[in-house]
Amino acid sequence: MGAVEPDLYRDTWVRYLGYANEVGESFRPLVPVPVVWASYGVATAYVTADAIDKGRRAATVSVTPLPPPGRSPPAPPLTPPGPPQAHAQDPAQARRVGVAVVDTFVWQSLASVAIPGVTINRLCAASLALLGALTRWPLPLRRWTTTALGLAAIPLIITPIDRTVDFLMDSSLRKLYGTPGEPPAPH
Repeated sequence: MGAVEPDLYRDTWVRYLGYANEVGESFRPLVPVPVVWASYGVATAYVTADAIDKGRRAATVSVTPLPPPGRSPPAPPLTPPGPPQAHAQDPAQARRVGVAVVDTFVWQSLASVAIPGVTINRLCAASLALLGALTRWPLPLRRWTTTALGLAAIPLIITPIDRTVDFLMDSSLRKLYGTPGEPPAPH
């Protein structure tokens, strides 16, 4: 059996780019707001690239049925293949590609950008406010403590958010596809 090609966006260091906005939100008390927004740009670029990659992978999936036993497969066309077409010849392939892109983009947008970003933002805002109300620590120390709490929370929130988004997608959007999709692996 051939080795499975690693997924650049799930199985390599590139997947950590999906955490950029959580890191940005953790550092919000210490850095200018444009730096935080730039972290969202990095995470969104990661989400978009992963969705495009999954669409390309879906486009290369062969669903040609095997010939019945005892028959040989049809001969390939005599004309050389031309430039790739936009799936106009195969609506099933266009649907597969569309589902792969939409499913990956929506899942990653929710599980990697929107929900974790809001979660870390609110956690850091609450901790900064509580530290201000409950301690006499100087502001720089409260800001660094808030950043450390935000960074420490990132690994704790990922799996619950991923599973929640899986449930939400399975209960809504994936029902529209007509076939249950395999959810993207956690980033």
